[in-house]
Parts: sequence; structure tokens; C-alpha cells
Amino acid sequence: MKADIELDIARKTFASGLLPDLIALLRRTRQGDLVALIGDDQRIGPDLEAWCRFTGNPLVESTVENGRARWLFRCGAAPMPPEENRPVGSRLWLYTNFDCNLRCDYCCVRSSPAAPRRELGLALVQRIAREAAELGVKEIFATGGEPFLLEDIGEILAACASAAPTTVLTNGMLFAGRRMEALRALPRDRIVLQISLDSPTPGRHDLHRGPGTWARAREGIRRAREQGFRVRLAATVSTNTEAEEFRQFLDDEKIAAEDRIIRRIALRGSAAAGIALGRTDLIPEVTITADGVYWHPVGAEDADLLVTRDIFPLAESFAAVRRAIEREGEHANKLARIFNCA
Repeated sequence: MKADIELDIARKTFASGLLPDLIALLRRTRQGDLVALIGDDQRIGPDLEAWCRFTGNPLVESTVENGRARWLFRCGAAPMPPEENRPVGSRLWLYTNFDCNLRCDYCCVRSSPAAPRRELGLALVQRIAREAAELGVKEIFATGGEPFLLEDIGEILAACASAAPTTVLTNGMLFAGRRMEALRALPRDRIVLQISLDSPTPGRHDLHRGPGTWARAREGIRRAREQGFRVRLAATVSTNTEAEEFRQFLDDEKIAAEDRIIRRIALRGSAAAGIALGRTDLIPEVTITADGVYWHPVGAEDADLLVTRDIFPLAESFAAVRRAIEREGEHANKLARIFNCA
């Protein structure tokens, strides 16, 4: 990630003058600035992480290149919705695939028509669904990529819905032909469609997602509603002004509060700007991809949010997430916030 401020600390540690430098640095930063420290002594990593936690300046990235370490932290807390009482494991996210018919410029997992599919596959989803039901999962979210690119998406969603009420995140542009037939076969009382619509008019939506995509999304929303599905609208916005504008649009459209999601762009994946989010910013929502189990769907291909490569048994992967929470420590848990993807 690109930093607003960079400081080369050479071989300094907290025992040799780093703390005064950090204090001086904070005095010339603004809320939300990204600060990079570049140093030669990688051993200060744990101390720096502890300092970040206790000062409320979350560490969002750490890398090593050519023998030098780079730590990136954000100044101050991220603007996030209030915490919700959502027990770990009550929600389960499945990345059915990573390829997509669109190339959105802020996609947090870099999905595009050129992205490798990396699908979970029907057999794996069926096993996950069976074990999720035994574990008492309350909600399943199927996302991608674009899930409706998969030929067996109907069977995948049916398996999920048999375990728990299921929401599928989609751009809504593929509801035709065999995909419409698959959609028609799904249970309306167990499946919700969350369709992305970023703005009241085409301009901003099409800027991020491609020309003509706003109109096609609106058509997808109409078709889904015609088939009797509950539809939630989800907007990804850059500013509070954009968020308020979309709220007014939703009010005018008489969209119920429970059927609207407005979230900020996360500085992950393809995004060049947005809210920089680290693990301590996010209350975990167990997320499964073909590559393993992740802390949260917003970083479901990033090494810092990988919890374990082992998906099964599902009870153990849930336990691995809980152990990771314990390692974060009590103070980190107090700093964590919900970042709603649905």
C-alpha cells in the first residue's frame, strides 16, 4: 500500500529512540493518514504491533523486501458502523469463485474476467453446508467473483439454503437463459439476492464497474423481484456525501432498512484509495475460499487475514478463528469494528 508519510528508522528500536520519533511523527499526521516505517531490524515487529494496538493506530500491513522491513499503520480509528452482537461462527462466507464478468476498480479480491476461477466446487460446498448446519450457523453468504458464472450455481445455492438462510452477492447481470432457470428453482423463503448498485444514476456506478453496467444492474433487480425474490441493494461509496445521496435514493425507492447496505471502499485488492483495514479493525466473520479459511471477506486472498489452509473439519476451522481472536488479545478486541459486506 502507498503511504502518506514514510520514515526510515534504520536500526532504531523502542530501546534506542524510536518512541520519541513516533510521537513526533503523530503530531504532524491527520486522522486516516497511512504511515510507513522502514527499518533494518525486523525484531521490532511485535513491539511495534503492541504499540499500534495500545495507541489506537492499527497496523495494516507488514512486508520485507531486500532485507528491509516495512510496517504500515493508520493514524486513528477507521470510520466504521457501531459494533453488533454477532457471535463468531453465526455467519459463514463462501467465495464460490473469483472470476467475474466485470472488472470493478475497487474489488477487494481482484476479481475480473481474467482472474483464475479458484472455485470451491459443489462437492466441497455440500460438505461445508452439512457441517455448518451441525455447528448452528445462522446465515450463509455466497460471493465471488460473480457466483452466477458457475454452471452449477443453482445446486450450490440450494445446498447452502438447506443449511441456513442464504444471501448471494451478485452484480445481477446474468439472470437469463439457464441461469434464470437455476434462479427460478431456488426457494424464495431461504434465498436473498444482494445486488450491487453504487449510485442513484449511472455516472458513478459505471465509472467504477464499466459502461452500461448501472442499467443492466437495474434490469437484474427488476427480474429478480419479478421472480419473487427478496432483493437487497448494496452500494460501495467513497465519501459520506455519496453515502447520504444513496440513502436518499433508497428512501425514494422505499427500500426497507434491512434491505440496504452502504459500505466504504476498502483499501484492499484492486482499490487505489479507500479505508485501510487491518485485522484489528475487523470483528471476524469466518470466510472460506478454495485456498483456506480467512478472518473476513474483505481480505479473503490476503496473507495477513489467512487463518488456516485447512477447511475441514469445519468445527476445527471455526476453532482456529477463535484461537486467532484470543491471540489478538483483549485490547485488540475492544478496538475491532464491524465492516459490513452484507
